[in-house]
Amino acid sequence: MNIQYIGLESINGPIVYLKTPKNISFDEQVELILENGETRIGNVISMDENVTAIQVYEGTNGINLEGTKTILKGKPLSIKLSVDMLGRVFDGTGRPIDGLGNIESNIERDINGSSINPVSREYPRNYIETGISSIDGLMTLIRGQKLPIFSGSGINHNELANKIIKDSNIGNEEKFAICFGLMGAEFETAEYFKNSLKENGTLQKVVMFQNLSNDPSIERLLTPKVTLTCAEYLAFDLGYHVLVILTDMTAYAESLREVSTLKGEIPSRKGYPGYLYSDLASIYERAGMIRGKEGSITEIPILTMPNDDISHPIPDLTGYITEGQIVLSRDLYQKGITPPVDILNSLSRLMKDGIGEKYTRKDHGKISDQIFASYSKAQDVRALAKVLGESDLDELDRKYLEFADQFEERFLKQGTDERRDINETLDLALEILNILPKEELNKL
Repeated sequence: MNIQYIGLESINGPIVYLKTPKNISFDEQVELILENGETRIGNVISMDENVTAIQVYEGTNGINLEGTKTILKGKPLSIKLSVDMLGRVFDGTGRPIDGLGNIESNIERDINGSSINPVSREYPRNYIETGISSIDGLMTLIRGQKLPIFSGSGINHNELANKIIKDSNIGNEEKFAICFGLMGAEFETAEYFKNSLKENGTLQKVVMFQNLSNDPSIERLLTPKVTLTCAEYLAFDLGYHVLVILTDMTAYAESLREVSTLKGEIPSRKGYPGYLYSDLASIYERAGMIRGKEGSITEIPILTMPNDDISHPIPDLTGYITEGQIVLSRDLYQKGITPPVDILNSLSRLMKDGIGEKYTRKDHGKISDQIFASYSKAQDVRALAKVLGESDLDELDRKYLEFADQFEERFLKQGTDERRDINETLDLALEILNILPKEELNKL
C-alpha cells in the first residue's frame, strides 16, 4: 500500500526535505506529484528522526512546498524489462522517448542491483571482436572484462564509441547485444549516435539510454544503473553476451560530487566524495560471467580526463577497479591518427586468457609482444632523432622510424567505415613488422 503525504519542509537544489514519516526506508522509491499533475521520481538518500532527504531525478523546478504530494512506494527504484527493449531509446531514468510506447512486461527489477558474488564468478574467456586493429590486436577485449577508455576533452572518443557499437560482434552462433548509456551529452551528440545506429542498421541490437546536458544532472546518477540492470536481464536471464558502453563517466562523477556537496558531506580529493571509489566499483563490478549462466556482461566505460591528467581521481580510481585501460593520445589525434590509441600506455590485463589458437590465432600473443617492443624502441629512436637529427642516425634506426610511421598510418589509423577482422589485423601487423630486420624480431 502506497502512503501519501502533502507538503514539503524545504528544497535545496535537486533535493527536497520531508518531515520524516513512519515506516520509511533508505533508498525507497518516491513519487512527487506537483500541483499541475506532473509526476517526478526520486529516492530517499538520508533520514533522521525529524527530516528525510529525497533526491529528485528530474530536478525541483516548479515544485511548491505546500501543494506537492509525496507518495512512498515501499520499494527501491526499479525498471520494467523485456527483450522488446532491443532497438529502443530511453531517457536516463529508463522511460521510452522514441515514441514507440511503454514496455509491457511483468518483469521488474531493482536498478541498484549488486556486484557479482566472487564465489559464483566464471573466469573471463574468449573475446569480443571490435573490428578495430589497435584494440583487437594489442589490448583484446575479453568477454566479462571491464576495459575503460581514457580520453581527453576534444578528442574524438564519440567516434570511437560509435565504431565499437557498429562493428563489434562475437560471431553468428551466439546472441549479442549492446546496452549504451549516454550521460551529460550535447543534443547533437545524442542525435549523432541515434542517426548513425539507424543508418547502419545496428539499432536492432542496441538498447540506448540517454541523459542530455540540459537534463537534470542528478538524473545521470540513474543512467548507468538502468543500463546495467537491462544488461543483467539480457545476459543472465536471456543468455545474451552483452557489451555495455557508458559515456561519459566524468559527467556521472561530477553529478555525484554535486549531490554530495548539497548533502553537506565532507569532501575528499578535488571535492569528490570519499566514497567515489566504492560508488564506481558498484557500477564496474556488475560486469562479468556467472557460473552456470550462458551470457556475459562486458563493460567499456569512457571518461574524459580533466586537463589530460591520468592521476585525476576519476581515471585513477577507475584504473584500480578495472582490468586495464585504453588511453587516447592527444599527440596522435593532432597528427590525424584516428582512433588515436596510445598503445604504450594501454593494456588489457585479461588479454592472454582470451586469445591464442583456441580463440583468435596461435601467433597472436607473439605478434602483440613484438609490436609493443618494436614501437617502444622506435619512440626512443624518435627522441634521439630530435637531438641528433635524422641524417645522423644509422640504417637500423631509420628502419625503426619507418616502422613507427607505417604502424601509425596503416595499423592505428582506421577509417570509420573500415572494419578489420582479427586475421586481417594480425596479417597487417606482420606485414609492418617485416620492415625491420629479422634479427630484431626476437619475440616472434
